[in-house]
Amino acid sequence: MSWEIILFNSTQKINSVVELDENQLEQTNFSGILESSFDRINKKDNYREIVGADFTIDYFVSNEHSSNFMLSLYGENGIYALIELAKKHNWQIYDSGTDGMIDLENPKKNGFENHGKYIEQLVKGKS
Repeated sequence: MSWEIILFNSTQKINSVVELDENQLEQTNFSGILESSFDRINKKDNYREIVGADFTIDYFVSNEHSSNFMLSLYGENGIYALIELAKKHNWQIYDSGTDGMIDLENPKKNGFENHGKYIEQLVKGKS
């Protein structure tokens, strides 16, 4: 299953998307930055798949600048690649599975392991 995350470009530290001040969000060309930051990207129409070491990241290209951008990750290493990019561009990362922001300095605190627990709960719920 994919791990749905959202990149935000904001001048404020986002603790919760509920408390998000949209006036603090900055318009960004996320698609362009992603495409220039990774070497191996499969392209089909407006669909992109970044292929990295033990991970893939899927997204749809937008020609519009936006203050946030949704991605689907497959594999734990994908979050670490995005964290490095987020640090470089002062982005923040929201984890939709755990409904919280990822701590860029300590991603294990609320990152892939919690995503795995969330998936386990979903699978158990369907049984």
